[in-house]
Amino acid sequence: MSIPDAAAKRATLRCQLQEESFIIAPAVHDVFSLRLVERAGYRSTCISGAMLAMALLGQPDIGLLGLAESVEHCRRLVRVAGIPITADADAGYGNARGVFHTVELFEEAGAAGVNLEDQVVPRRHGTGAGKEVVSVAEMCGKIRAACRARRDGNFLVIVRTDACAVEPVGDVLARVLAYEEAGADLILPMAPRGEEEIDGLVRALRIPVTISAGTGLAPAASAGRVPLARLRELGVRRISLTTLLPGAATAGMDDALRALRTVAAGASASPPASAPALAAVRGAALLPTLMEAEAQHAFESVLLDVGHV
Repeated sequence: MSIPDAAAKRATLRCQLQEESFIIAPAVHDVFSLRLVERAGYRSTCISGAMLAMALLGQPDIGLLGLAESVEHCRRLVRVAGIPITADADAGYGNARGVFHTVELFEEAGAAGVNLEDQVVPRRHGTGAGKEVVSVAEMCGKIRAACRARRDGNFLVIVRTDACAVEPVGDVLARVLAYEEAGADLILPMAPRGEEEIDGLVRALRIPVTISAGTGLAPAASAGRVPLARLRELGVRRISLTTLLPGAATAGMDDALRALRTVAAGASASPPASAPALAAVRGAALLPTLMEAEAQHAFESVLLDVGHV
């Protein structure tokens, strides 16, 4: 059964891509992180397949998470989301026929779109060595299958290429131009080799370029990263930040656990800056809203008992 307001969310994201010059989409992996992204005012988000694999399996993103698990997790997030969410469909879970089925399931689950990548299966981690990519013809077949499978024209087919790691710049450009011709809505070059390659892709493509930018917090170029402000100048339309929230959460939990060990040993310790405030946790979990609803329900029950309603 499809999610009732999914079509409106897809239309919203499509409009954002057409009307806004720069979209920042912090990635989420559970409902709690989704609540925080919404509360901070971001207007769209994406599911990080890498962080989902870590959260659910404790494993790196090497294709261990199955289609059914990914779709069901997407459905849970979409049901409570007020903003559009795109999902990670890895390499599409099979050939072109498998991709068709995959897109059907994610669209039914309410996703605003999916990432499809051109890695050979079994896939490698996105930032790891030893990656291989399928032929241009095979990937174009998958893209066409994805476009045929969607019922809603606003459902985005975001095509990720890992060819930057294994092919010359010219071959990567020819590859993504073929992907555009096959029907891709956005191109996501994984780990591009600096500003020149990004600039070349943006200039050559008629469709938007989206970049996976890690935490996005690097103020200057480092370890191959291009700062967000510079990506905006280059014409990149959308940024997904796949490790921002998990990185912050990990650091915060480490700090809190170390402080707890110190206090438990009888020493005094100042609460870490990242120490959780109970009110903030309850707020993200919508506890105040629930309590208000329960209070309203109790009040209405009293009125019913005395015959006022």
